[in-house]
Amino acid sequence: MYPLVLTRIRCGLIFTLLVFSLCVHAQSLPDPKRFEDAIVAFETADKTSPPQEGAIVLTGSSSIARWNSQAQAALAPLTVIPRGFGGSIMNDLLYYLDRVALKYKPRAILIYEGDNDTGMETPVPNELVLQQLNQIISKIHETLPVTRIYVLSVKPSVLRKRVWPVAQALSAGYKAIADQDPLVYYVDVATPLLAADGNVMTDIFVEDNLHLNDKGNAIWGATIKAALMPEEAQYEKK
Repeated sequence: MYPLVLTRIRCGLIFTLLVFSLCVHAQSLPDPKRFEDAIVAFETADKTSPPQEGAIVLTGSSSIARWNSQAQAALAPLTVIPRGFGGSIMNDLLYYLDRVALKYKPRAILIYEGDNDTGMETPVPNELVLQQLNQIISKIHETLPVTRIYVLSVKPSVLRKRVWPVAQALSAGYKAIADQDPLVYYVDVATPLLAADGNVMTDIFVEDNLHLNDKGNAIWGATIKAALMPEEAQYEKK
């Protein structure tokens, strides 16, 4: 019994330290309000051309934001509302979820976050990112009970090769969440960007070796469309 008690005490201490560490890190995250101008720009555009309800919202960091102007053509005939804001992390999306997604009453929401979380100088712990994703999913379920959620894996890049194992672990966490929820779909956008030897392709990025060029975006768009079409095509007007 004595060793069992010690084991339980150790486990309790480890759990307490983990929770404390995540709380401390959460308090040190960048202020989401740094994106206020970008969100206001979306809201200003909405006044001129209100997006229709029941579409698919695309949101997340720069890989979505830089694709905002191309997404509608790439995903046609699906009706999409591009709302990516570059440089964001999962905590920023959690903060702005109402204003970039829920307000549109979409039938589906596609999320790309984690690239910056894992790639920051001081990375956000995967456990905290997953905790925030679960909060986002819960909020969507509460507000829009039948809305589907597509969570994209973190993409590989030449610039962030050093943290790729951490990003892969985060993506595995995304998949585990999706496996437990029938309204959440995991989309592997990483594998199509890898060469036959398993390394990331080097000719699919712009000069920063992080963001996708036209070739990369073509692969990215085709992968996302293939994931969305089986479920979402049926809701489009003929």
